[in-house]
Amino acid sequence: MKLISFQYNSIDSYGAVQGERVVDLGAVFGARAPDLKALIAAGLVAEAANAAANAKVSLPLSEVKLLPVIPNPGKIICVGLNYGEHVRETGREITEKPALFLRVSDSQLAHGEDIMLPRESTRLDYEGEIAIVIGQGGRRIAEADAWKHIAGYACYNDGTIRDWQSATTQWTAGKNFWRTGGFGPWMVTRDEIADDRVMTLVTRLNGQEMQRTTTDKMIHSIPAQIAHISAFTPLHPGDVIVTGTPGGVGAKRNPPVWMKAGDVVEIDVDAIGVLRNGVRAE
Repeated sequence: MKLISFQYNSIDSYGAVQGERVVDLGAVFGARAPDLKALIAAGLVAEAANAAANAKVSLPLSEVKLLPVIPNPGKIICVGLNYGEHVRETGREITEKPALFLRVSDSQLAHGEDIMLPRESTRLDYEGEIAIVIGQGGRRIAEADAWKHIAGYACYNDGTIRDWQSATTQWTAGKNFWRTGGFGPWMVTRDEIADDRVMTLVTRLNGQEMQRTTTDKMIHSIPAQIAHISAFTPLHPGDVIVTGTPGGVGAKRNPPVWMKAGDVVEIDVDAIGVLRNGVRAE
């Protein structure tokens, strides 16, 4: 099942995508689950699938305004330097534990919206990634149990303002400019993607392929990420883990490639779909 968060007639809701239409699950569940995070937390995803399959009424997908998949995550934890090619192009070394940083929800935007190129910089870079949404929370989750804590998967563009990222040893500012992190177009539920499936991730800028990798090339696997992160902080339903970008980022090309106003960037994951965003000067 593909689940989205959206706005229709100025009302925020969420639903299940069926072809070119969407079943409004917010209208079905009401106060029981007022948003997608609440649906996941209440353990109602399977019930939502049944409701969507039996729904008599749906909306045209083209008429809803998409929101980031989880508009209100408690935590967005991003994994840096998680593919060998990207580690090499940055001149760094592989670490025993994953490098982590945080994003805030205000830095995210939905599929189809424009990434904002801020006045403060021209060094806006793309980072194609796969996001996982936590379904079952927990603390000190064992790697062997990690898969069952996943609600689903989405595409992510960890858009980065490179000069602000590299200005100090801390990455927070460069990773959190307003409306730079694309998250969408939907969450594909875990039951649709086998735990051992090798997914292919491709980033395109104006139709030109810039990044390509497969998930078996991750240095720290998805279960390892969940185990490590949950050791120091409890994970809750709706939390998001962004699992790392491969080599080919614009900053490390010769000459560097920066995203500019009018560009279109796509993050394409074969098991999920395509996240597409334009770029606009703020």
